[in-house]
Amino acid sequence: IPYEPTVPALICLFVVLTVFSLLANVVTVYIIQRSDDLSWQPRFVFCKSLILSDLLQTVTFAPPVIYSLAEHQTMAFSGWCYIQYVVGGASIFSSLTTITCMALERYLFVCFALQYTVMVTQERIRTVVILVWVYSVSYGLLSLGLVLYGGRQEDDAHVTMGLLCEPDIIEQHMGSPRAPAIFRKVMGSLTLLLCLLVHAFSYFKMYRNASNAVVPFNESNTAARRTVLFYCGMLFLQLLPLLVKVASDALWEFRGTGAIELSSGSRGHCAHGPSATAAVFHLALLALVLVPPCVNPLVYGLRSVELRTALTKLLPWR
Repeated sequence: IPYEPTVPALICLFVVLTVFSLLANVVTVYIIQRSDDLSWQPRFVFCKSLILSDLLQTVTFAPPVIYSLAEHQTMAFSGWCYIQYVVGGASIFSSLTTITCMALERYLFVCFALQYTVMVTQERIRTVVILVWVYSVSYGLLSLGLVLYGGRQEDDAHVTMGLLCEPDIIEQHMGSPRAPAIFRKVMGSLTLLLCLLVHAFSYFKMYRNASNAVVPFNESNTAARRTVLFYCGMLFLQLLPLLVKVASDALWEFRGTGAIELSSGSRGHCAHGPSATAAVFHLALLALVLVPPCVNPLVYGLRSVELRTALTKLLPWR
């Protein structure tokens, strides 16, 4: 592992992110479930789905990375790699699409207030949540199926070149088949583009609606502008791991592999891996992937006035 003196600091960083993510998500879903006024509301139904995605993402990614760093070796290839591949991809897709549905739900609430209760019912929200998970899990299973069908693992290759079995690591370990890589990038790009368009449409319409409300008073709606900028910033934070992933893909595609050595205590010999720069991108991606699960419960849950009010009612020392 390059820059080995930084390993203790990386372990501390991943432990802090993991503990904070678990605490924030568990507390948020506990408050929602204990409150009869919140558990049925559409945006908190989406919030519970988002929390499930964040918990799966944290539990799937963080412990193996911490273990690999503590052992000073890359991850051994096993059945757990396939689980990480499917669950990791499904949880990331589910988080992105759920946040998009939450933005669309807020648009309907703000711009169609009178028809909101007719258009947004509990049955429709439940159907949307199920479709989001079916789409996300199907993506993960199809990607894994393409990897197993088009790839071939070498008999003596028992250790991967990364601290986590992310898609690039798995595909490289299976001989770099083109079909799963093309499918993953095309589906990811289309999903990302659709989510960005829905976000842009929803927040633009909400901002215009809020601005038109204060036009007769000859004032600008500063609160609406700040709110839109805040949620756009949170969306950028959610997409930051994807941007790092794109940069990492470009690096691996155009620069190729270099000559760092990845140590493996079980094998007793060294393997050639990517360049030190690519290893830095890999570590940065692993850290950034754990940031959204820490931020999402605060932004889409505890930031809500209703949720904070429910929290004060549950506290015995209020």
